[in-house]
Amino acid sequence: MEANEVQELKEHAEHAEHDRMMLPVALTMTILAVLVAVVTLLGHRTHTEAILKQDQATDTWGEYQAHKIRAYETKLRSELLSVVAIANQDRAHELIKGDAEEKERRAEEIKEDMEKAKGLEEAVELAEKRADRFDLGEVLLEIGLVITSITLLTHKRIYWFAGMGFSVVGIVAAVMGVLLK
Repeated sequence: MEANEVQELKEHAEHAEHDRMMLPVALTMTILAVLVAVVTLLGHRTHTEAILKQDQATDTWGEYQAHKIRAYETKLRSELLSVVAIANQDRAHELIKGDAEEKERRAEEIKEDMEKAKGLEEAVELAEKRADRFDLGEVLLEIGLVITSITLLTHKRIYWFAGMGFSVVGIVAAVMGVLLK
C-alpha cells in the first residue's frame, strides 16, 4: 500500500468519525428501500389479482349470456310447438314438458351465473382499491427515501425528518391496503 493510499484511508476514517450522526440516516434509507420493494411487490401482485378476477368475471358473464340464449331458444321452441299443427301430438307434449323443465333449470343457472359474476366484479373493485393504496404507499415511500437521502448531501436533519414524515404516511397507506377487506 502506498503512502498516499494510507493517507486517503486515514482521511476517510476521520470523515466517517465526523459523519457518525449520518449513520441513522443511512440506516433509515436502507429500511425505506426494503419497504419500497415490499410495497411495490404487493402492488404488482394486487394488480395481477384484479386482472385475473376481471377475466373470471368476464368469463362468467359469457356463461350467463349463453344460458340466457339457450333459455330463450327453449322458450321459442315451446311457443312454436303450441301454435303450429303437429302430426304427433304425444311427441309435441313431451317436448313441451321437457322444455318447461329445461326452463326451470336454465333460470337457476342464469341466477347463479349472475350472482357469481357480480361477486367477482366486487372482488375486482376490492383488489383495485387495495392496489391503489399500495401504489400510494409506494410513491410516498419513494419520496421519503429521496428526501431522506438529501440529508446525506446537506447534513441538515430537517430533510431526514421530512423524509420520515412522507415515509410514515406511505407505510400507513400500504397497511390500509393490507387491511382493506
